[in-house]
Amino acid sequence: MAPTIPDFTYDRVTVADGVALNVAVGGSGSPVVLLHGFPQTHLMWRHVAADLAADHTVICPDLRGYGDSDKPADADGTAYAKRTMAADVVALARELGHERFALAGHDRGALVAIRAGLDHPETVTHLAALDVLPTLDMWDVLHGTTAAVGFHLYLMAQEPGLPEQLIGAAPDAFFGHFLDIWTRNPQALPADVRAAYLKASREAVPSIVADYRASAGIDVEHDRADRERGNRLGMPVTVLQQDWGAALGYDATALWRAWAPDLRHVTVGCGHFMAEEAPEEVSGALRDLLAR
Repeated sequence: MAPTIPDFTYDRVTVADGVALNVAVGGSGSPVVLLHGFPQTHLMWRHVAADLAADHTVICPDLRGYGDSDKPADADGTAYAKRTMAADVVALARELGHERFALAGHDRGALVAIRAGLDHPETVTHLAALDVLPTLDMWDVLHGTTAAVGFHLYLMAQEPGLPEQLIGAAPDAFFGHFLDIWTRNPQALPADVRAAYLKASREAVPSIVADYRASAGIDVEHDRADRERGNRLGMPVTVLQQDWGAALGYDATALWRAWAPDLRHVTVGCGHFMAEEAPEEVSGALRDLLAR
């Protein structure tokens, strides 16, 4: 049996034609949706979700293309646009009875959360992003040899075929590499959880690649259009981030403030998988955000 979030109820909810999301729901109170990152599933929120469920209805889906959610083919390059994935999240919340909700995302989930905040400002009341930059800025800060840290971004940006073949030939080695190098506390990813992440990822290579490929194409187009229109995140925003600015030579707070005027930017000392490595810090930051 794959691990689950204790005391949460699991269901499959249809959010678009032919697409249903696997979702765990627990607690009661004002709704908070938590979106996972790569190469993970909703399970990454297990500690934070249990804490927040004392005061909130906590909704933890697997994103389309990940975990036990549906993985539609990407016929035209839009199936994994963050705009499409954000619409999934809004539809999911509505199907569960929530027209407005707070939203937090980690890594890929944070990119979906940002797009949801930009596209659905009347729906997303508060927004938290863990360890990302908005897509347009992410590509802009990668230069020279320091960009090697993001080699997977460039690999999965290639045309369909080669990335899927290469990753599919050794999926556990590929996905396990990131689980290993992005954590400062390996004990935060116990064996059963790590195995669940690897299994889920190995069974989703085409859709994971499609998600990343979208971030080198249509997602950039959408971000650029918002920047040109001056569209920004109007809700309170909290960003928790490792000190990537020092490593890659940019001012993370300034980049984020251009998108989010009501910003609280926090540099953390843990690794990338902060909801598992420092759940109390993450929960505290989310509670502070929800009080703003």
